[in-house]
Formats: sequence, C-alpha cells, structure tokens
Amino acid sequence: PVCSKSFRNSSILCKHCSIHTGEKPFTCTDCGKSFNRRSTLIQHCRTHTEKKPFTCTDCGKTFTSKSNFTLHCHIH
Repeated sequence: PVCSKSFRNSSILCKHCSIHTGEKPFTCTDCGKSFNRRSTLIQHCRTHTEKKPFTCTDCGKTFTSKSNFTLHCHIH
C-alpha cells in the first residue's frame, strides 16, 4: 500500500487513490487545467465567471468557495 489510510467503501478508496496515481480526469473546458475531483473542477470553473454563490450577511463580501466563505465568517 502507498499509505495507511482505510476506507469503508471502494468508491471512496478509488477517489483517494487518484491522489497517489496523479490521475486527474476532470478537465476545465476554458483553460485545460485538470483536477482529481469533480467538486474541485466546479469550484475552479467559477474563477472564469463572476459567479460567487456564497455571500457574507454581515459585510456583503462574496466568495466562489464555501471553504473560503466559512473562513471569512470567523472574522466577524
């Protein structure tokens, strides 16, 4: 084994294995950049548009990713 991680089902294991193989089956049609997860591709694709679906209700700042939005919310 490449690492010692274990998983409950094979689909999660397969997704994890792409980290070790370098496989990146999800490619951006705008710039050609590839990703190992579909969710990462979706987040990346927002950088080519003005779409920022996460808005801070305290200050109005908008974000392309939920993780950046969540980090921001901790400052209020």
